[in-house]
Amino acid sequence: MKNKGRTRRILLVGALLVGVSMAAWAQKVSLKVTGKVTDSMDEPIIGANVIEEGTVSNGTITDVDGNFVLNVAANATLKVTYIGYSTQQVSVRGRNTLVISLKEDTEMLDEVVVVGYGSMRKRDLTGAVGLVDGDVLSERHTTTLSSALQGAVSGVQVTRNGGAPESAPTIRIRGITTLSTNDPLIIIDGTPGNIDDVNTEDVESMTVLKDAASASIYGSRAAAGVILITTKRAKSNDLKMSYNFELGLDYIPVHPRTVGPERLMEMLNEERYNDNPSGGMYQRYAEDLIKNYRQLNKENPDKYPIEENWYRRVFNSVGLKHSHTFNISSGSKFAKTNATLSYDKVNAMYDNRDYERIMARVNNTFTINKYIGADLDFNFKHDVTNKPYADNSIYERSYTQWPIYSAYYSDGRISSGTPQGDNPVAYIYKGGSRANSNTTVGGRASLYITPLDGLKVSGIVAPRYVFTKEKIFKKAIPYTHYDDPYTIAGYANGFFTSDLDENRNDFYDITAQFIANYMKRFGKHDINVMGGYEGYYTNYEYINAGRDQYVLTDYPYLDMGPTTYRDNWGQATEQAYRSWFGRIAYGYANRYLVQANIRYDASSRFHKDHRWGNFPSFSGGWVISEEPFMKKAGINWLSYLKLRGSWGILGNERIAGNYYPYQAAINLNTTLFYQNGQATSFQSAAQNAYAVQDLTWEKTASTDIGVDINFFDNRLRFTAEWYKKKTSDMLLAVEIPGYMGLNNPQRNVGKMETKGFELDLGWSDRIGELRYSVSVNLSDAVSKMTDLGGTQFLGNKVKMQGSEYDEWYGYVSDGLFLTQEDLDNSPKIDNTQSIGSVKYKDISGPDGVPDGKISSEYDRVLLGGSQPRYLYGGNISLAYKNVDLSMAFEGVGKRLAQMEDLMWENMSIFDGHYWSSFNTDEQNAAAIFPRIASTSRTSDHYLSDFWLFDGRYLRMKNITVGWSLPKAWAEKILLKSARVYVAGNDLFCVSNYPKGWDPEVPVYGRVLPVTSSVIFGLSVNF
Repeated sequence: MKNKGRTRRILLVGALLVGVSMAAWAQKVSLKVTGKVTDSMDEPIIGANVIEEGTVSNGTITDVDGNFVLNVAANATLKVTYIGYSTQQVSVRGRNTLVISLKEDTEMLDEVVVVGYGSMRKRDLTGAVGLVDGDVLSERHTTTLSSALQGAVSGVQVTRNGGAPESAPTIRIRGITTLSTNDPLIIIDGTPGNIDDVNTEDVESMTVLKDAASASIYGSRAAAGVILITTKRAKSNDLKMSYNFELGLDYIPVHPRTVGPERLMEMLNEERYNDNPSGGMYQRYAEDLIKNYRQLNKENPDKYPIEENWYRRVFNSVGLKHSHTFNISSGSKFAKTNATLSYDKVNAMYDNRDYERIMARVNNTFTINKYIGADLDFNFKHDVTNKPYADNSIYERSYTQWPIYSAYYSDGRISSGTPQGDNPVAYIYKGGSRANSNTTVGGRASLYITPLDGLKVSGIVAPRYVFTKEKIFKKAIPYTHYDDPYTIAGYANGFFTSDLDENRNDFYDITAQFIANYMKRFGKHDINVMGGYEGYYTNYEYINAGRDQYVLTDYPYLDMGPTTYRDNWGQATEQAYRSWFGRIAYGYANRYLVQANIRYDASSRFHKDHRWGNFPSFSGGWVISEEPFMKKAGINWLSYLKLRGSWGILGNERIAGNYYPYQAAINLNTTLFYQNGQATSFQSAAQNAYAVQDLTWEKTASTDIGVDINFFDNRLRFTAEWYKKKTSDMLLAVEIPGYMGLNNPQRNVGKMETKGFELDLGWSDRIGELRYSVSVNLSDAVSKMTDLGGTQFLGNKVKMQGSEYDEWYGYVSDGLFLTQEDLDNSPKIDNTQSIGSVKYKDISGPDGVPDGKISSEYDRVLLGGSQPRYLYGGNISLAYKNVDLSMAFEGVGKRLAQMEDLMWENMSIFDGHYWSSFNTDEQNAAAIFPRIASTSRTSDHYLSDFWLFDGRYLRMKNITVGWSLPKAWAEKILLKSARVYVAGNDLFCVSNYPKGWDPEVPVYGRVLPVTSSVIFGLSVNF
């Protein structure tokens, strides 16, 4: 018996060895396979990719007849791919001839898109929705998510307010809708949040709801559009870990340049001469001083300083930044977890300024049984910004400081700078600091039940806490003269004492939702029904405390300051919403689509009798390409064609600075009274605002017409939109008589209108192993004031009936006065005008006709819109084998910008281009700028079209080149994949702005410039 068992085991092992040997031999046998690849209509597919699975390079592509020839192993499996078609895997099984039919890939159209409180198939959408994949955003390598959105979606304008890493860009969706807040509503995983609380690496997808059909489900706060952010979650049977590292070098490509010291003194002398010709040419600086200034500087650099490049004293050549992102994702049948931890550190372009941030996000999904599941998510963000106290003026001072003032004395001491003690270098190192820290802790818990097939009932609660701390410690900056280092000669302007201010903000909000979704297909009928309730509550508290006259300037704590110079202040607000909402969507045969939404909202900002508002929308779509007559026509080049339209109403109640406008609120303060000859502090109370009880919602009616067309097996995609928005019952401050002693109250009196269009075009294809895609978008919006209830908001930019939103308002120029005769015979604005001044046109007078005078009342006109027009953006990506290249650009096609004083005064662009009594007539006739004269500032610098120019620009947002380690190499070092890359952000910007000025940096905002960056990165997956 033992021998028989032993014999059986030997035979079994032998059989296994023979089988393995035969399998190995079969793998080695080479077989020549001839095949043809066709589509479902038996038409040949040209350029389909055919590769033997398990190999890296054994593959080919089909010819013009769809044929291919390939030598493979006898039992090989072929993988056949082509853009727009589903991937086919075909086993050879010793066959020499194959016919492979590819089916059209409808995944692009069947892709599930996140919409308000649910999801829908992309093919079923009837509203205007912009979609961005998370990988597209992360490839832009920006510190904040909002910056990555720039240029990525048509109709979405993202404008950075300078280059500080902590600054939040301004986001506008489809132009301007109201005179109050135009910020879009941000929804993160279904609940309200802050867009920059999400790391770009955590984004699965982003959906932009642009019209009423898609956004009205968020009715009360959706008038300015909605951005939905979906973060990544783990998948079943998946375990992976990744690490991404980036090292970046920031630099400022171009600075504004001033004139040299001699030329500056000559120009200042010319200014005095133009004001008073009889005083001679050298009224301010002597001729010998100007001619010998360089030599005098060599002899005594402290008395005769030269600092021609102040920005080099202020700014470093590069600023270093680095980021680290660690992610782990694990999923089983019952539990899935995706966790990300990231750290960023950005050093600014000058010392004592940096930004540090740590972020964490953990998304958990639990499946209890086939009926019950739950999500439990957690997110955390903590960032700290350190900067000099005078941070807001350092950059401006670096290019407006005159070159005849120095940063340092020759013995190394920081100098006084100007006679008033202004020195940006002193601000950096001696003026104190501002330390801001922000901590956000949020979570989301949801329980969902699926009692029936297609029905999902969810209960969600999402709290969020935001804690903000600010410590502002300003230090006195005494300065000494160059020849007396031991005597304080004065204090820098605004830095006379040392004082401390501390601010604490506590913000809390909680969102509670109950939602039921039902999605089902019955034959050719698709039904999507959703209904729900949402409650939102927020509470905000602020406290400020400070002390002045600090003696010990190295201890910025409140108890170290004198009690006789102390102050404190605080406030609190709360706000709540209650909402009911629902949606019904129906589709028949993937051809006819209809959808209706409704939201019923209440806001605590309004009186109980006017608190509730209804926000409905209706939309429909017709997929013409699914009609039988289209399929019979055999139009192979047309893959998809859908027409759609929508109408709906959106709401807004975000009145800036007033939470309870319907109440006669009493403001409590502390006031000083004199009692018995002494100042005594007493509590005071006063009503500041006039209460209006019948105040209610602004309403924005939105109409949208769109078309979606795909060509050539969905490789070419085109979308066009036209829309119109009308805002009524706009909340405006209406003027009341001053003797009432109250602030102007808010009323529902205004109307405005916005019209625009959007175009999206994309192409993706594959040529052999080369994969490429190109996408571009173009959009435009014009917002006009139709009725402001008689109110006008006048200034250099106006809001008045018939004007665009913030349209330029000023005089019409007619060149410069070039002769005395022209000056004598022309209307003038005042007696400061002279030869070389700006000449203005006489437009009208009291009787409606020119009256021979230039007046602000009758001769100022609308000069054109100040808002950006024709926004565009695009992406280009290429991938060949292990190498990839991507590029992103964005820009503005038209914009009227103002040539501000700081952009040209004492700058190199001014020198040689202004009217001067020392020029020839020909030179003055070609002058770009008026004469230098201090007394003419009141006339020459009034806003007119003379100072407006085309501010369009094109910016290269990002260029990234990457190389992926071959899979075989990666596996040898126990990696799934590895990639190294080099990226460049904001490498160049082409514009009409003067050299050194950026279209996204406010001239008088005193903010950091937009920097260019070179980034080196490593991404590893385990």
